[in-house]
Amino acid sequence: MIELYESQRAMRNMRRAAMQRGVVAILDVGSSKIACLVLRFDGSEPISDDGIGSLAGQSGFRVIGAATTRSRGVRFGEIRTMAETERAIRTAVQAAQKMAGIRVDHVIACFSGAEPRSYGLAGEVDVAASTVDEQDVARVLSACDMPDFGHGREVLHAQPVNFALDHRSGLSDPRGQIGNRLSCDMHMLTVEAQTIQNLAHCVKRCDLELAGVASSAYASGISALVEDEQELGSACIDMGGGATGVSIFIKKHMIYADSVRMGGDHVTSDISMGLQVPMATAERIKTFYGGVVATGMDDREMIETGGETGDWEHDRRTVSRTELIGIMRPRVEEILEEVRSRLDAADFDHLPARQIVLTGGASQIPGLDGLAAKILGQQVRLGRPLRVHGLPQAATGPGFASAVGLCLFAAHPQDEWWDFELPADRYPARSLRRAVKWFRENW
Repeated sequence: MIELYESQRAMRNMRRAAMQRGVVAILDVGSSKIACLVLRFDGSEPISDDGIGSLAGQSGFRVIGAATTRSRGVRFGEIRTMAETERAIRTAVQAAQKMAGIRVDHVIACFSGAEPRSYGLAGEVDVAASTVDEQDVARVLSACDMPDFGHGREVLHAQPVNFALDHRSGLSDPRGQIGNRLSCDMHMLTVEAQTIQNLAHCVKRCDLELAGVASSAYASGISALVEDEQELGSACIDMGGGATGVSIFIKKHMIYADSVRMGGDHVTSDISMGLQVPMATAERIKTFYGGVVATGMDDREMIETGGETGDWEHDRRTVSRTELIGIMRPRVEEILEEVRSRLDAADFDHLPARQIVLTGGASQIPGLDGLAAKILGQQVRLGRPLRVHGLPQAATGPGFASAVGLCLFAAHPQDEWWDFELPADRYPARSLRRAVKWFRENW
């Protein structure tokens, strides 16, 4: 358990250094767009470490720069072509810096792929004194049994979601309470290490320092779910270009996250193949005329496919909107069925609220909420990210849910509230091994 905190501490120190300087950049590396927001922490309200709740740090920062660019070299939320992604990140960061009028050195990034897997851990210890203090919390966190999550995977998020003291459960913060036996339930999210390493390497090649990483499914949930939904048990479905993120929240903590390797780009490629038009034309047709529910009017609404092949007949073709919907609906249904299977695996039906919130760029397809209600359950709504200070109007749509959520995460990361110094009795053997290894490598 100690390794889990040690691996993230270097980034946390970077984030604190950036916060002291007052400026940090947010980078949402997606399959269809790369968004960059520059935040200024004004210090008017000091960000405290004892707030419990994902909105505790919403004030205290302001967006002073924003830019987006078309994503290149990213597929299924993972970097495939390093040089192209590097150029796209440079473009977005430089445009945001220009708008902000300030240079940025540290970025916090989020991504949607990397095959996330969720684990539930449990730990239990005796309270040293009669009152629970930080040392007891640190001991119970380090006592959690680490699962064998396999080689080549890295812990991305680890948060205690519930504390129990003797027979009382459901405590969000047990510090200062009197009891004898402290136990803890923890949620841990692991991802493929290679994906994070590629992202870190790409950010480094852009002459920036990576001050933190987060799952975009988690970030979207923070920004698109209102406080009651986070409290009572809700799911956030972030439908991006190359991947669809699924996250479930209860008691203001994420308890499950997963990813479906399909998104809006797959719908676009279906249109491209079905109508035999270029991808750019298919994207335009999807945006202006797309939908998933056909009515009697749609037979008569004709869409010009356009084209520049030089073949007059081919370039002047028209298709009915019904035909377009017939191409789009099966793929959207397939994505929602995959999401349904992920929710079933997480026993989502046993939560109190069972609210489902759709967000992300691909959630803007007309009629999607009605179709999702049939496949996923009755309580479905379309979600937009929370408003944060200084956010431009162009960046308030569902496509920016993960970027806005990352702003809130940067201001007040839940992982860090519980990052106390771990007890010394768990250190010696491993510290000695590390010292020997360092000595052998350097002499």
